[in-house]
Amino acid sequence: MTKLQLGVVISAIALFLVLYIGCDTKPNNYEEVAKRRVLSAESTNVNSLLVSAKKTLKPSQLNVILALEQQLEEVSIDSVKNETLKSLSGKWYETGRSDISGHYALQIAELENSENAWSIAGTTFSICIQRTAEEKIKSYCTDKAIQSFENAISINPENPQHQLNLSLIYAENPPQDNPMKGILMLLDLNKKFPENVGVLVNLGRLGLKTAQFEKAAQRLEKVIVLEPDNRSANCLLIEAYEGLGQKEKVLFYQNKCEALSE
Repeated sequence: MTKLQLGVVISAIALFLVLYIGCDTKPNNYEEVAKRRVLSAESTNVNSLLVSAKKTLKPSQLNVILALEQQLEEVSIDSVKNETLKSLSGKWYETGRSDISGHYALQIAELENSENAWSIAGTTFSICIQRTAEEKIKSYCTDKAIQSFENAISINPENPQHQLNLSLIYAENPPQDNPMKGILMLLDLNKKFPENVGVLVNLGRLGLKTAQFEKAAQRLEKVIVLEPDNRSANCLLIEAYEGLGQKEKVLFYQNKCEALSE
């Protein structure tokens, strides 16, 4: 089964230029110096990703990307800029570079500042985490996914999906100083939303990873009660009952999983 299903850098390039070119280059305090260094590092990071990614494109793909970049530089109307950013994000996603796609999705979210836009940016970075094997890119996408989902939560704290998405980021990429953070977030969500299928499925999946087959089976069976044809739960129950040594149930859920996969 896949791990994280499920929703960039901030618009650092433009902001960096404004700070360094449009303002006095002699900062008045330490905080301003620190802020500029962060923006400079992020700008360099994104530029580095873009340069390396462009080298892998076919000429036809590169021409489209360059044309959209030129268009983005020339537009001043927010609605047109937004559409151009969406095109850039989509084109990069088509090339398999969800990290670059997320970069533009994050700029869209900053422009719109909507719950949906932040969720899309976070999900794009989540896909990046799943697909990349390079630690530098994975770390970058993890940071930006967290930022995006936190912003979505701040706009609508009552939507459990954003909290679930954030908890899964932490569960799959636990902070070194708090390795249980994601799991604890999921357990807290389970208390608040005991019939949330997404929470139950992912708690079941994590239970299987830690060989807690009984707990995993209980949570996944609850999903079956709520959604009998939930494919994830039915297929995960195969592993749960294999761990528990219940061959009849293994066969039952194997058949059901196959039927739901057709």
